[in-house]
Amino acid sequence: MPTKARNKKLLLKTLLILCLTMLTLFQLNAQKKKVENAQNNIDVTWQIEENGHGGKFQSLTSLEFTNKNKAALPATGWTIYFNFARMIVPGSATGADVQVEHVNGDLFKVTPSANFQPLAPGKSFKVSLVSSDWVVNFTDAPNGFYIVWEGAEKGYSLNNVKAIPSTEPKQYLRFAGDKIGLIAPQDIYQKNASIKNIEEAQLPKIFPTPLNYKETGSVFNLSTATKIIAPDDFTPELNYLVKQTSKLVGSPTQKLAEITNSIELKQSNLPEGAYALHVKDNSIVIEASTGEGIFYGIQSLLSLISPTAFAKTQKVIAVPTVEVEDAPRFGYRAFFLDVARNFQTKQELLRVLDLLALYKLNVLHLHFSDDEAWRVEIPSLPELTQVGSVRGFTTDNKKFLQSTLGSGPDTNTIASGHYSRKDFIEILRYATERHIQVIPEIESPGHARAAIKAMDARYEKYMKLGDSVKAKQFLLYDLQDTSKYMSVQYYKDNVMNVALPSVYNFVETVVNDLAAMYKEGNAPLKTVHMGGDEVPSGVWEKSTAYLSLKEKEKGIQSTDDLWYYYFGKVNKVLQAKGLFLSGWEEAALRKTMQDGGKKMIPNPDFVNEHFQVDVWNNVLGWGAEDLAYQLANSGYKVVLSCVSNQYFDMAYYKDFEEPGYYWGGYVDIDKPFYFMPFDYFKNSSEDKFGNPLDKSIFIGKQRLTDYGKSNIVGIKGLLWAETLRSSDRMEYMLLPKLLGLAERAWSKDPEWAIEKDSAKSAALYADAWSTFVNVVGKRELPRLNYYAGGFNYRIPLPGAKVENGKVYANIQMPGFTIRYTVDGKEPTATSNIYKEPISAQGTIKLRAFDERGRGGRSAEVRN
Repeated sequence: MPTKARNKKLLLKTLLILCLTMLTLFQLNAQKKKVENAQNNIDVTWQIEENGHGGKFQSLTSLEFTNKNKAALPATGWTIYFNFARMIVPGSATGADVQVEHVNGDLFKVTPSANFQPLAPGKSFKVSLVSSDWVVNFTDAPNGFYIVWEGAEKGYSLNNVKAIPSTEPKQYLRFAGDKIGLIAPQDIYQKNASIKNIEEAQLPKIFPTPLNYKETGSVFNLSTATKIIAPDDFTPELNYLVKQTSKLVGSPTQKLAEITNSIELKQSNLPEGAYALHVKDNSIVIEASTGEGIFYGIQSLLSLISPTAFAKTQKVIAVPTVEVEDAPRFGYRAFFLDVARNFQTKQELLRVLDLLALYKLNVLHLHFSDDEAWRVEIPSLPELTQVGSVRGFTTDNKKFLQSTLGSGPDTNTIASGHYSRKDFIEILRYATERHIQVIPEIESPGHARAAIKAMDARYEKYMKLGDSVKAKQFLLYDLQDTSKYMSVQYYKDNVMNVALPSVYNFVETVVNDLAAMYKEGNAPLKTVHMGGDEVPSGVWEKSTAYLSLKEKEKGIQSTDDLWYYYFGKVNKVLQAKGLFLSGWEEAALRKTMQDGGKKMIPNPDFVNEHFQVDVWNNVLGWGAEDLAYQLANSGYKVVLSCVSNQYFDMAYYKDFEEPGYYWGGYVDIDKPFYFMPFDYFKNSSEDKFGNPLDKSIFIGKQRLTDYGKSNIVGIKGLLWAETLRSSDRMEYMLLPKLLGLAERAWSKDPEWAIEKDSAKSAALYADAWSTFVNVVGKRELPRLNYYAGGFNYRIPLPGAKVENGKVYANIQMPGFTIRYTVDGKEPTATSNIYKEPISAQGTIKLRAFDERGRGGRSAEVRN
């Protein structure tokens, strides 16, 4: 064959092979895309098999995956990712030919092993897992499931995920010492049994409880014809009051001839924060020495108004006439909100500020940075929000952070988001108008993964540009550090290396940018919270930066000494700007040796540096119940931020369907209400498991001295956001618990707290508790149906018991309507109203509703 013909034949053959190859690749790619796009049709079911597995503090749970697709799940080429708040024991996965591995933090992955067979449509595979600690409710369940195909850059959410409720003791009892089962309607009924139903007309009309309060039997008619006057010093408060009254009765008239009554804001010589409120039939006078006191008087005036008045604008609103003298108990009345773990929008944050203002709380501790995200734009370091405020599927965390806390593969969920510089300044202005100080928290040196990864991205950017000096300027970890550690939340890379000078460049730059925003927002900046929480052992030990610093600084003998080195240096950064340092309790502690072991004691080095510390660890039974009192007695300024009473992310009680954590105990509205700041040992009644408390744990513990009392600056309620995957869930966990905090932060020590006779104290407490829950149920929560757009507070479950062939029901907060069904169906807003014991037989379901027709969860009993 001639050479030319042979070459032509070879070319045709090559083209044919190329076309067939391209067609095959096209078909495979089309098939792959078809399979990828269908993989949200995998159902996932999780179940608790056993707590206390193997006689250890661990649990056995199972995951079942069911293929709901029309095609088989292939034997290879896929990975399913999920988040789980428990560490899975390596190699413990059994029951299916898959591997389950830890990635980082709470992120795990499931991959097929060599023996995995294609999973046919409709078929399932089940894998059992052993994990640390225990699991009790549905928020313990793994979440955020998504599948990723080999070589793909996108993950596909598995949306049909179900947690099967526990029914057997081995599933819900954590270990041998856990004696409290799941809370039943009968338990709730018994707990509510002592609550009296008090007529609304007999309830105090100002909340939190004022120092002195007297109703005088008449009314003031608020309308557009009411004139509001104030001296120039109180112009901001006057403007605020005009806005609030305009929402109630419309814009005020400008025709002086129509004026029939007036509200006057008047300056007088009262202590800071104190006010007097005089409501007569034709005038209202609010007196205070400062705008802050006037503002609190305005909140009390709003509190006087009937809750339903906030539903819509009315022509005239009758305000009860009263004489009030009032002042706050603590100057620092704070609420902590975590927006790092899961984001809350600017608008939601403004609503929270309205809520705090209404209940006279004056500090918002904004936790905007953590391992999972950085939420405030820092113009000098744009990568902090460009990289650090976004989560999704990633294998390298270079463009954004890994999915965590159930955030899934997509970058447009509540897990992602930040406040722009403009947003943050607006938030600051809004807070300042309401006399609320916003304390920013730069969580450090631990819990800093978002910042670390953002500065990694900055490092890589400038290294590519050939500028190594700029690349390393704000680097937060030592490139040569080979130390191994794992944080409490299972991160391997979340601690700043405090031996690096660049860490202090970073801190100073962030503080400078924050200070500039506070200045532009005309907001006070007195302190920056520098964190200091949960730095794991093992950090820095093999860091070249640490070893080099150890050679230069003779005071550094071990990595423990880096703790004091870090807080000493950042304290100087803040002091140079006229600020004092706030931190978690660890910032005020020093490790020392006692009886051959390490012990934490108050650190004498910083006592005179005006450190202010949030003390959270009073977990009953852990041994540090008196830590807050130790630090206050030692001279530290202490904010009582106690997990046992004031962690609002703790579940209300032990129920599979109640969201929230419980490691520090269960926290219902009674816990913040009965908290006694100067002696919280006295009325602590149950341990963190809900068992009756053995008060011998307080033997040998420090009591608060008079000097120590002077160092308790205030109290704080805290809402961490690991489980808050919506604004509704945030409001559910926040309310009504916040009202217990507000009462205890503002009002004086109640009689039951100072009564020494235990029987008399118990009786006084029972009366006070009844009054409080009636005020909450009949006045404050109805007000919050409409105030600031309305809040989705938690509606309590009815209590129910069966006795003598009848079903009896009650409610924690009188004021809600209990409705029921007798056919086992879920009660609705039109179901029968419970008025008397129910005689019907069968499955009785009861559910409480607010006046908007919004219902809570239902209780079920059989008669």
